[in-house]
Amino acid sequence: MALDKSVLSDYKKAGSILSEALAHGNKLIKVDANILEVCQAVEKKIHDLGGQMAFPAQPSIDNIAAHWCPDPGSKEVFTEGMLVKFDVGVHINGRIADSAFSVDLSDDKRYEGLIRASKNARDEALKIMKPGTTLGEIGRVIQDEITREGFSPIRNLSGHGLGEYEVHTSPSIPNFDTGDKTELKEDMVVAVEPFATPGQGKIFEQEQGNIYALIHVKPVRSPYAREALKIIESYNKLPFTLHWLSAQMGVGQAKLAMRELIQKGAVEVYPPLPEVSGPVVSQSEHSVIVADKPIVYTRE
Repeated sequence: MALDKSVLSDYKKAGSILSEALAHGNKLIKVDANILEVCQAVEKKIHDLGGQMAFPAQPSIDNIAAHWCPDPGSKEVFTEGMLVKFDVGVHINGRIADSAFSVDLSDDKRYEGLIRASKNARDEALKIMKPGTTLGEIGRVIQDEITREGFSPIRNLSGHGLGEYEVHTSPSIPNFDTGDKTELKEDMVVAVEPFATPGQGKIFEQEQGNIYALIHVKPVRSPYAREALKIIESYNKLPFTLHWLSAQMGVGQAKLAMRELIQKGAVEVYPPLPEVSGPVVSQSEHSVIVADKPIVYTRE
């Protein structure tokens, strides 16, 4: 069944807004730029263009593959030698666009090959996002492109389906050849998301993070937690970050509220994901609608 015209229009609008916002962000990611301010500027651009955040702008740095955000009030800046993955999501009426790019802030451009590996893997995979292509075939294309450059794909991270108000749904799009014979179907909406590294090709979860999502609305005792819960419900169970809450209710109150909400099991935490052996990671991502001629709707 073909996507409804209004649904397709929402996806394309979300993708167009995201593409413009990421181009804006790419210009802002420079040595000595405040990281939090760059995230806020990109998020403001999205809102100004008529989009809503599907998840926070995430400027994961060096060996952190994903799920890192600066803390509220952070003075941390981008520095020479960093490899930055900038991952952002936009939605229109719950239809999500998800895209990411990597930026080499080293003077000698030492990460050019690593960035090229994940970007080429993404682009080659996008060409075969057609009905009947198997998940294993996609993984093999990604793996071949990354290893051709002398690097390893991160095997326990993957691309993913995009549902209505859901950032991660089936199918899982592997970054290596799993042999999975599951076939893509027409009008599936997915994010192709290769990660490349000179390391072992595996990530682990750190203990703490400041990206969250609502699981269940539960009774809470403190007025701070009740206020936070009202704000969080407006996100439609999509991921959010601490500096969003802090902007509305203050840093101290937001932290106290989140502590209670986590203890109550009302929210889940998305911790940063570093590579196990320590080296840097690159990432490239686009969202695509599966068709005989794939619709890459986050591409300019």
